[in-house]
Amino acid sequence: MEKPLLTGALLVAGAVASIGAVAGFVSASRPVYAEVVTVEPLTRAVSVQQQECVDPQAARGKSTKDPHRIAGTVIGGMVGGVIGHQIGDGRGQTVATVAGAAGGAYAGNRVQKAVQDKARDPKCRIVNRTEQKVYAYDVRYRLDGRLGKVRMEHAPGPRIPVKDGKLILPDATEEKT
Repeated sequence: MEKPLLTGALLVAGAVASIGAVAGFVSASRPVYAEVVTVEPLTRAVSVQQQECVDPQAARGKSTKDPHRIAGTVIGGMVGGVIGHQIGDGRGQTVATVAGAAGGAYAGNRVQKAVQDKARDPKCRIVNRTEQKVYAYDVRYRLDGRLGKVRMEHAPGPRIPVKDGKLILPDATEEKT
């Protein structure tokens, strides 16, 4: 290889390396991120429906007074016995009274159970509540020594990516301050 050709090739290689280094320095001197200074959430009132339930037994702080349903059984037995006594006469009347008392006692027990079970069921209703909901964030940032402001749908982290001196924000509206 001739000396001038070799010298020319080295000069071209050196020039390309110098241009690459300068370009790398220029791009490296530009920030790759903007520093987030403040983030302010923006909220608005929204109406939300919720189910609200109250446990009647817990509200009273105690269980039923008659867990074995004795009152219902006794009252049902008495009513059934009186009704059974109205049927027939003599020995038939006695059988009807006993059968009426037994049937009435059973019915009274079942009625009291149903009433107590219903009283234990939680009472629920739908209520409207007003809540504050975040819909956007006003973000102040510092880029190249200047402050800027942008509104974003999502809260940013401590920094925002930058490309070609501009923020990379698909969901934002930028304002320079």
